[in-house]
Amino acid sequence: MAPHNDAPSPSGSFTAGFNRIPSFHQSATSGFLREPHSPLSSSFSSASDTSEFHMTRPLVPGVYVPTMCFFEEGTEDVDTDTIARHAVRLARAGVTGLATQGSNGEAVHLTHSEKQLVTATTRKALNDNGFSHMPIIVGCGAQSTREAIQLCREAWEAGGDYALVLPPSYYAPLFAPASQTILEYFTAVADASPIPIIIYNYPGAVNGMDMSSDMIIQLSKHHNIQGVKLTCGNTGKLNRVAAATRKMTKNYDPKIPEFLVLAGSADFTVQSLVAGGHGILAGLANISPKACSRVIELYNQGELSEAQRLQEIVAQGDWTAIQGGVVGVKAGMQAWMGYGGYARSPLPKPNAEQTRKWKEGFRDLIVLEKSL
Repeated sequence: MAPHNDAPSPSGSFTAGFNRIPSFHQSATSGFLREPHSPLSSSFSSASDTSEFHMTRPLVPGVYVPTMCFFEEGTEDVDTDTIARHAVRLARAGVTGLATQGSNGEAVHLTHSEKQLVTATTRKALNDNGFSHMPIIVGCGAQSTREAIQLCREAWEAGGDYALVLPPSYYAPLFAPASQTILEYFTAVADASPIPIIIYNYPGAVNGMDMSSDMIIQLSKHHNIQGVKLTCGNTGKLNRVAAATRKMTKNYDPKIPEFLVLAGSADFTVQSLVAGGHGILAGLANISPKACSRVIELYNQGELSEAQRLQEIVAQGDWTAIQGGVVGVKAGMQAWMGYGGYARSPLPKPNAEQTRKWKEGFRDLIVLEKSL
């Protein structure tokens, strides 16, 4: 992919190491290029049936990255080569797991078959480069229970290990009172899904619907619901959920908690750890995986002052990412790392001033990342 004209990759960027990752050809997952024939099942490439795609990968505390989706310039076709290389770069940086089909992955711009292609590409890239142990979380939210179940099944077929599920919201005014519709939705999806569910509480993506701690704690009792991502930023809610689910576990193991509680943004990593959280699932780690991981390491080592110092840099970088969204993060990656390209239409390409602003907004974070 060609770099932005206004933001050439600087010398000494991450591009050299990125380009050393072996090329990944789309033909390896060609079975995922067609849409399923059945509404709830289909046959795919035999690669999806191999043992290396389906093995036990427990959720453990740490940094999980909702990966970007990359597109070929001009055609906007899914760029599997860059998707694979980016996944391996993150794995080599030491993150705990990856997530596909999130807002950073432009899931709303992808067809079902493209979503499977992205997940299968990521799984194969990890397996081929010595990271077969790394779990992949797949975004599977949908407005209907039926489609959410279909997405969970397709995620499993493509090599996903966990399904990240938003509550439906389009017809929220018609839902049953006391959040009964939402409880029934998650229960039905969890009952039918071949992979465990992670609840995704992100009011900004679902017309302001904000799941309460009581609701999340109730759903955590389901054997196939094993975690939550809280992008609401409510550390009080995070504390209540973490405390309650820990107390409900007979033999709690902090290294492999039965119910993983993740902050949904890097700008409150330390705050979430103080509240009993287990880590983050944050888009900023696409740019700074080492910095995000180092904050958690320092906190766990008891070096709170240094953890707070790094948190300040991470939080400032995350503010740039929040303001620019997927467009700004891709512009920052292109400027500092030499790859990223543009979001899929109809999202606009950044102009020169926006590109300059976002590049500068990430500067301190990039300096930190390169120092680690």
